[in-house]
Amino acid sequence: MADIHSGAAAGPPSPPSAPVLDNSAREVLKGTLVPLRVPTAHDDAGGGIVKLGAVRQLALSPGDTDEVRDRLQGAGRTPPGVSAEAFDLLKGFEGQPVAAPRPDPAALSRVPAAELALFAGTLIELRAERLREAESAGERDAAVRAAQALNTAAVALRGLTVNTAAPPIGLLNLERIEMVPIGIQRGELVSTIPLAPGEQTAVTHKEWSVTSKEFTTIVTDSLEEVSETGVTDNTDLSQSTSSQSQHSNQFNITGTVQGGIPIISGSSTTGFTAQSSESASAAESIKHARATTQKASSRSRREHKVTISTTTVTGSEETSTRVLKNTGNDPVRIDYFSLMRKWRVRLYRYGLRLTYDIAVPEPGASMRRAYAELELLRAQQGPFVFPVRHSDITTDLVDQNGDPSPTGVPKYQWLADRHGVTVRPHPEEPTPLTVSSHVNTDGNWWFLDLEFDVPGGTHIREIMLDAQVGKDDSDDKMNFDVIGARSEPTWRNLSDALIIRDHRIMSFDGTTPYMRGFTGRHKITFFFHHSERVFVGLGVRLDLTSEAVEQWRTDVWNTLYNAAQTRYFAEQEDIAARIAAIEEKLANVDTLTLRREESDEIMKCVLRFILGSDFDFMPADVLAAFLAARVDLQHGIGFDGPSLGLSPEQWSLLRRHEDLVRFINQAIEWENVVTFLYSYFWDVPPSWPFIRQLRHPDPTRQAFLRAGSARIVLTVRKGWEEEWMRFAEGGAVGAPVPGPYLTIAQEIAAYDDRNYPGVPPANPERAATRLQDAAFTTSSSDLAPSPNPVNIRVGNSSAFVVGLPVVLDVEDDRRIQEAQVVVAIPDATHIVVERLSFAHRGTQSPVPILQPGEKGALIAEWHEYTPSSGTDIALTSNLATIS
Repeated sequence: MADIHSGAAAGPPSPPSAPVLDNSAREVLKGTLVPLRVPTAHDDAGGGIVKLGAVRQLALSPGDTDEVRDRLQGAGRTPPGVSAEAFDLLKGFEGQPVAAPRPDPAALSRVPAAELALFAGTLIELRAERLREAESAGERDAAVRAAQALNTAAVALRGLTVNTAAPPIGLLNLERIEMVPIGIQRGELVSTIPLAPGEQTAVTHKEWSVTSKEFTTIVTDSLEEVSETGVTDNTDLSQSTSSQSQHSNQFNITGTVQGGIPIISGSSTTGFTAQSSESASAAESIKHARATTQKASSRSRREHKVTISTTTVTGSEETSTRVLKNTGNDPVRIDYFSLMRKWRVRLYRYGLRLTYDIAVPEPGASMRRAYAELELLRAQQGPFVFPVRHSDITTDLVDQNGDPSPTGVPKYQWLADRHGVTVRPHPEEPTPLTVSSHVNTDGNWWFLDLEFDVPGGTHIREIMLDAQVGKDDSDDKMNFDVIGARSEPTWRNLSDALIIRDHRIMSFDGTTPYMRGFTGRHKITFFFHHSERVFVGLGVRLDLTSEAVEQWRTDVWNTLYNAAQTRYFAEQEDIAARIAAIEEKLANVDTLTLRREESDEIMKCVLRFILGSDFDFMPADVLAAFLAARVDLQHGIGFDGPSLGLSPEQWSLLRRHEDLVRFINQAIEWENVVTFLYSYFWDVPPSWPFIRQLRHPDPTRQAFLRAGSARIVLTVRKGWEEEWMRFAEGGAVGAPVPGPYLTIAQEIAAYDDRNYPGVPPANPERAATRLQDAAFTTSSSDLAPSPNPVNIRVGNSSAFVVGLPVVLDVEDDRRIQEAQVVVAIPDATHIVVERLSFAHRGTQSPVPILQPGEKGALIAEWHEYTPSSGTDIALTSNLATIS
């Protein structure tokens, strides 16, 4: 129990200024993308990549250029609207089997976009007429080809119009938000408990924070980029800022950001001068960053819940409560306050890059092959269904396709061959039974019995009679009969002997053979009168019983069924194993590998866009040469021998794009390329259901697989701005291009060099630098330890900056690597560092000296608050000071 005495109201003491905890700083990387709208001063000159891509998309056939020229001249255009030089260039793109003789793309960049648009529009009219003619003539194949040609021309014209109306260049300002905790302050009033003199109250204090759930929700929302409803870690402003920035970004960009810059904000389209773009983008970036951190901070405070509940206790006490009693004579008030952590937020701009925007279709198309294979395999799963019916088990002759044929094989044998089993053959035709007897009769009534057994599985089809009956010496007529069978008139009242050959015995009705269908043991009785020396013989012809045939058919069907079922289950097990292997291959991949694979696909898309349909990762001629040289294509072992047997022409195909590929890989910062994925531009509607159902445990990979189109912001490497603009606008490496585009590149390079020497990469970390973005040199002198400044002779000091640290030597078992601050740069071959702690022997091996880039320019600073896990208590605090 705590006894509380009333006293004078007092405010909280003034705390000393809190230290700035730099070691607890958080960082969030961001960038501001500034599209540029640049007026052209040379009649649409430039845009080489865009124009070349549009002409390739037209897929000109031999004669198309002449038809367009005739159509424009026939329309009365004077001049026809397209120059003769443009027609000559376009004619070079008509159905060339090899790209080498095609015109120089740099020449195409000088053709005005309006002339290309007019040419494409006229070509669309001609192809539309061809389509109507093919449809009228009922030529389906020709109509399909005409429709495809019309569609490609329409797409080419649309792309040309859009890309030439808005040049795809811009600026990417590399920025970083840094948050540093600078102290704890009393926050808002949470609860107040009044106590009258002598009053006793039990107070339960509960404080909770759904930190685990919040963090999980942040990860989910950040990866899936779905909403702004996730909660945040209530003690970490950087986590709130990262999550909130990502959520805000969802509404600004409507896409998935992939690449080196996790948060991209955009400013309004500006002119091409670096000064104007800097001011506009800085204002937009500051606004975006402050809105991001303020919203995150307020939401973080909202999700940190503190509840104070009071309960009056009479005669009982619980250990989970705090019992307070006012033992004074005056009423008092106990005030609970939340403790807030104060953050200093700074926005730095540390670099500037030239960007080039392109849009590519189906970036993840090749990655869907595994899912297509999965769908095919899953479609083969299901219950076992045996398509063979019992009625199919016949002896009808069929050919190899199962169709009736007089020279084929029995159908049951054909089925057995298809299932790869041996079946019981069809039962053979039963052998006829023969029984006979001869006897010497005495002329009176005489009965002769013949007995026989019908084999199992057979029944009587018909009975054939052979008989010779002699006449006795009396003058009476002779009679012969088969008891139970039809009486034959020719066998009665005979005056002479009777001879019967192969006579079918019939039943009483005269239409059914006698004893047809009978099985088992039987006896046939013959009647003689006035006869002597008689002979009777029976030929019992048999058929298989329906039960025997059905049993044979069942045996054959069961054999086929069991074989098919065994094979089906084996195939199902194999399919299940293949499905499991593919699913494991897709799912059990680390995140870094997933991002690298996606980056490789983005690079392939960029190469296809820039190099066009002429570019082939493996030309067919080269592949044929590899096959002829017996290269192991399955395992990719093809360049391990001294010679591949390639002809000079094949080597020229292989090397055609060598310089261009090298230039693209050098000029673009592939590690900082930003990709926006769009899921609403699936080109082929029949594939939509399949693409919608694609699932992957990694949300970013799932978005990549579902993307029907991607906007790729290429980041031009520092120092390559002029060369890239010459290529992008001139159409070839090193091609000159007049106009303001080159001015843009020059101004960006000058701005970058003037303000940010030694710029770090777009993804800076506290202990990570890249040699290509840092100042680097070596020293071949022996350096001795010294507490005073040391003048070091180096190879080149031009890129180093006074006031920034340098890293000397390498990290190894000597433990002599150190970091010192540059205090002076006397000339181009010397730098002066503040001191040296270790000796460095440059005469034995040159000592490397590296200076990382500077921190960047501070463009904004403000403060934010987030709640901490602490609570402050005051006794009868001053109401005027309560917030």
